[in-house]
Amino acid sequence: IDLRGIFPPLATPFSPTQEVDYAQLEGNLRRYASIPFRGLVVMGSTGEFPYLSPRERLEVVGCVRRALPRDRLLLAGSGCESTQATIELTGSMAEAGADAVLVVTPCYYRGAMTSAALVQHYTKVADASPIPVVLYSVPANTGLDLPLEAVLTLAQHPNIIGIKDSGGDVTRIGLMVHKTKQRGFQVLACWLGMECQGAPVSSGASGGICTLANVLGSPLCQLDHLCREGCWQEARDLQHRLIEPNMAVTRQFGIPGLKKAMEWFGYYGGPCRAPLAPLSPSQVELLRSTFSTNGWL
Repeated sequence: IDLRGIFPPLATPFSPTQEVDYAQLEGNLRRYASIPFRGLVVMGSTGEFPYLSPRERLEVVGCVRRALPRDRLLLAGSGCESTQATIELTGSMAEAGADAVLVVTPCYYRGAMTSAALVQHYTKVADASPIPVVLYSVPANTGLDLPLEAVLTLAQHPNIIGIKDSGGDVTRIGLMVHKTKQRGFQVLACWLGMECQGAPVSSGASGGICTLANVLGSPLCQLDHLCREGCWQEARDLQHRLIEPNMAVTRQFGIPGLKKAMEWFGYYGGPCRAPLAPLSPSQVELLRSTFSTNGWL
């Protein structure tokens, strides 16, 4: 599976009563269909997956698969705290139509999550999975960075095709790319973090799973294209306008900020599922200013 390109990690729409709103999800998907994404990520951190039941997670994947053209990849988050639960959900995600699974590091007992324990976990999941596995390291949420030595060991597994690294360390990403380039292992960056200097290709990453793509998908795909074509000045100019909005919907205001911004660009954002709280009026004003001063509103 070729992971080059831009993947938005889809936000999950909820109704005012906190139920998954499948009609609004389908409406967002119709709009995303016109943007040249490589594919979509469902049930990642941006999708509020810890707040959904396994049944809901599978129903969302099935809904997206039915709406998604077959030439677009569907990556689905199947990570759970136990190896057994992850294996079971991974198989169900495959049946629901996922092309690959994104497996987050188990972290509740993070003190016991040594390199050896994590290698054993991912190896068992990959051995059992009917579809390819993508490792997922998101230390800002889990408090656990998947150790580089574990990544290099797991990259040798024939059913582990890559990693989504959300740590934002471009040096670590570059080292992963360098150390695994002979194995066909693909590195997906969170990208546009403060340390990054260009599109995913600047560090050798295959592609980007970018939260901001829920809002500004076309500009991000254009930025990716400019960098791959070597149009560095145009890419730099565009990227400079994207850095602040990207930080606003990730580190600064998170998912509530992303969902509010989606509404300004014609998508359905809606509420987050409790206990995630909406932005305050002053935060909304600051968020809107971030987009408008960079020329997007």
